[in-house]
Amino acid sequence: MSKQTLGFQTEVKQLLHLMIHSLYSNKEIFLRELISNASDACDKLKFEALDNDGLYENDGELRIEVSFDKDARTLTIRDNGIGMNRDEVIANIGTIARSGTRAFFEQLSGDAKKDANLIGQFGVGFYSAFIVADRVTLTTRRAGLPSSQGVRWESEGAGEYTLEDLDVPQRGTEITLHLREDAAEFADDWRLKSIVRKYSDHITLPIRMKKGPSYGENGETVISDELETVNKASALWARSKSEISEQEYREFYKHVAHDFEDPLAWSHARVEGRQEYTELLFIPKRAPFDLYDRERRHGVKLYVRRVFILEDADKLLPQYLRFVRGVIDSNDLPLNVSREILQHSKDIEAIKAGCVKKVLATLEDLAENRQDDYATFWQEFGKVLKEGVGEDFANRERIAKLCRFSSTHSDSETQNVSLADYIGRMKEGQDKIYYVTAETFAGARNSPHLEIFRKKGVEVLLLSDRVDEWFTSSLTEFEGKPLVSVAKGGLDLGQLEDEAEKKEQEQKASDFKELTERIKTSLGERVKEVRVTHRLTDSPACLVADENAMSGHLERLLKSAGQMINTHQPILEINPDHGLVQKLKGEADSARFEAWSQVLFDQALLAEGGQLEDPAGFVKRMNQLMLAMSA
Repeated sequence: MSKQTLGFQTEVKQLLHLMIHSLYSNKEIFLRELISNASDACDKLKFEALDNDGLYENDGELRIEVSFDKDARTLTIRDNGIGMNRDEVIANIGTIARSGTRAFFEQLSGDAKKDANLIGQFGVGFYSAFIVADRVTLTTRRAGLPSSQGVRWESEGAGEYTLEDLDVPQRGTEITLHLREDAAEFADDWRLKSIVRKYSDHITLPIRMKKGPSYGENGETVISDELETVNKASALWARSKSEISEQEYREFYKHVAHDFEDPLAWSHARVEGRQEYTELLFIPKRAPFDLYDRERRHGVKLYVRRVFILEDADKLLPQYLRFVRGVIDSNDLPLNVSREILQHSKDIEAIKAGCVKKVLATLEDLAENRQDDYATFWQEFGKVLKEGVGEDFANRERIAKLCRFSSTHSDSETQNVSLADYIGRMKEGQDKIYYVTAETFAGARNSPHLEIFRKKGVEVLLLSDRVDEWFTSSLTEFEGKPLVSVAKGGLDLGQLEDEAEKKEQEQKASDFKELTERIKTSLGERVKEVRVTHRLTDSPACLVADENAMSGHLERLLKSAGQMINTHQPILEINPDHGLVQKLKGEADSARFEAWSQVLFDQALLAEGGQLEDPAGFVKRMNQLMLAMSA
């Protein structure tokens, strides 16, 4: 096929504009990104070659080479990894092949430093080449294809790029950057080597450059074509912790996670016993855009005796820890380990259990000793960690201790209350942990179900995350204290109420029995039961779910997700002390009584975040009743 000119995806044009206008405050990190991509390409070749060693094409020594031409002002990065075919070049370079690209641009703030931190989360590090180059040429051939199926991609970073088929004898990818005048510093031996050692020393492959000039016996300058390895080219995780600086850990994290920010924390340990493995796991500072896409593969990189096996090995950590990044290197697994083996291997299950304990211990240390950092972690990943209460029975209590919530203690939307904090503040005689769920924080904070609790000064957890219904159905008690919804079942405050209050409630239930029966008759199948409540102090009525029934909030969540569910009839509770209820008790007109009963139910439904089946009917009844009251 002859030379072809194609247009960039719209999002790529926007991204290139950001790059060219110095999105990065630290320009030199473009080299880290390109070397990291080259390293990944070599790892992918190792993986595919497990089933087809012919992909090595008689060249099994994987490497990365960096060269430059000061006069031509070019910089070249070459790898002999997996390479790409024509379609892959278009998919990987001509577009940003990620479902979250639009989300990326929506998050751009205009602050160059903040925006730069987003780049790594969206896998667009290749485009960092345009920070320093006004033209980029990429030549590649996929391993296993004939040399005639090579491809050359070239662009000036404007609105289009060219594609050309050509003969490429060697597999892999070569990227040549035609440096802008203000980036001439990167065509320099000392500068490039210092950048490689600073950012890419931990890369396990050798990164090679020509040896620098030396001096002969007579003082003459000797230029050598011999290559030397610039980086240490050893697995960082295999080294002793005492030999690794914090900066080296941070740079390795940025390489393995493709992130631009430092991690919050990490765990590095060698485990010996029935299974021998090394884990180096990191807790990121910011959530990736696709964190809540449970179908997308997330995970750590798996190595066996320093040989790369799998990327995003999601079976090595449970779904609720899918934000963790890092590597696991086992001494015992077979080199040809596959995803099927991962799913059914007792050795993998043991490694998984050990790594979960290490991650949870790291989070516990954060929560206890670095509370500000833990608050950052919780804001980014708290909803995901809550999933673990239902998924990981063995660690349920441990995960629950790490969870944070909002509560009526401060009425703040900030989730900073632990279950231990709650228990420490429980009233004398209180034996339950009370909570309310709602679609929004405001809905939870203003729920009428809280009225009696506010009056008595009893703290209630305010739960408004979508995962909270799953959380509370999975965690029924904590440290011997049952978790109880204030919007389900009959309200039993136990020792928080004295005998006089209980007798008064019984008397009111008797006095209003005839009224509750009349309201039940008016509402018919809309309610299961109507009864007098003592949980309200200001509102005339509220809806509650039966003890073993699904809450109204959970029903709405499942319906919005397209689930077919059997709707449960709610229970309507009325406040006998409210003027509207007392007026209703004396209402003789049957039509007005039925209208008021319907309005009471609809108001209670709206107060808990529900939707009216007949909004127009509700408005009509309200208008008629207001006119009757003013007549």
